[in-house]
Amino acid sequence: MSSSTTVHGSVAPGFEGVRAEFAAVVATDPGHGGAQLAAHLDGRRVVDLWTGEGMAGDSLLSLYSSAKGAAHLVVALLVQRGVLGLDEEVARHWPEFAAEGKAGITLRQVLEHRAGLIGVDGGFTVEELADDRRIAARLARQKPYWEPGTAYGYHAFVIAALTGEVVRRRTGRSIQELYEEEVRAPYGLDFHFGLPAGLEPRHLPVLAARPTPEQRAAAGGPPAPDSLTGIAFNLNADPPTDLVEFAGTPAVRALGPASVGGVGSARGLAAMYAAAAFGLDGRPPLLTAETIAEFGPVRTTGVDLVTGERDHFGLGFEAQGSRYPFLGPDAFGHSGAVGAQSFADPRSGVAYGYTRRRFGTEGGGARCRGRRGHRPP
Repeated sequence: MSSSTTVHGSVAPGFEGVRAEFAAVVATDPGHGGAQLAAHLDGRRVVDLWTGEGMAGDSLLSLYSSAKGAAHLVVALLVQRGVLGLDEEVARHWPEFAAEGKAGITLRQVLEHRAGLIGVDGGFTVEELADDRRIAARLARQKPYWEPGTAYGYHAFVIAALTGEVVRRRTGRSIQELYEEEVRAPYGLDFHFGLPAGLEPRHLPVLAARPTPEQRAAAGGPPAPDSLTGIAFNLNADPPTDLVEFAGTPAVRALGPASVGGVGSARGLAAMYAAAAFGLDGRPPLLTAETIAEFGPVRTTGVDLVTGERDHFGLGFEAQGSRYPFLGPDAFGHSGAVGAQSFADPRSGVAYGYTRRRFGTEGGGARCRGRRGHRPP
């Protein structure tokens, strides 16, 4: 067995089938570049596996939009405490946001990806995309790309800069700071916004995809830069954003933009969702059942104007029960463009984290999202 398919780690008694399934998945995908799998049941870790040359259980990977789950865990906590109101206008806390007809947009609409602010005319520079405050400043001046509230589309690079500016204006603290103080540090989670310099030796850089000719033909060409998909993934910039290069930018890892700048491990993702929904280390869950019932289920029905997916989002989180029908309707979490997946499923008590190092296909996040109904290992 090659080093790319040898499975390391452990599973609790009764979970041997998960190890076998993980081994089968990586054996049929030798180009993964390394992968990790972790899971908790009712707050207890029962799966801790990894594979791939140079990969370890505590290796840290750039996990792109997995960051949105961490960011919106913070927002959910603030709503739960009454600090933020879902149906308050964003401009109530952020007056500059009212420009270009945006005065009526609510926090709920932003969390549902209904604001129409998927990007900016002319695109962002990489330096801007690394810095949520610079993203927010440009979005405040931007006219929406559709009438807010009438449709939804994945705000790929920007959603947590929008919600994060509301958080900052209301609390005086950034999402990154609140996540560190209230979630990551208390639980010792290996999922970070802004990777500390001392952890850099554990970070493995993202690897570009190695598609077969058949995969390349099936994928087709890249989206048009001026299409909604192109704008959302910053292909309208000059030069257009390359996701592999983006993750390797020092400012991205240093600043940890809350939409796409998370760095961590499968252990960190699974433990974060365990802490959120079930409790961890003897502590009660961070979120109440009522908050999960508000944030988790599908809130955006119909077709996503950016990705083409259907019935996609709860509030800030991906509605995982829609993506994976074997999960409960309140299952909530978020994927990451490189092929990461993570969620909590209140019905089964499972918190799950899966990471990989190499992109599965070319073309970035729009083409690296989980297939509807496909069961994760």
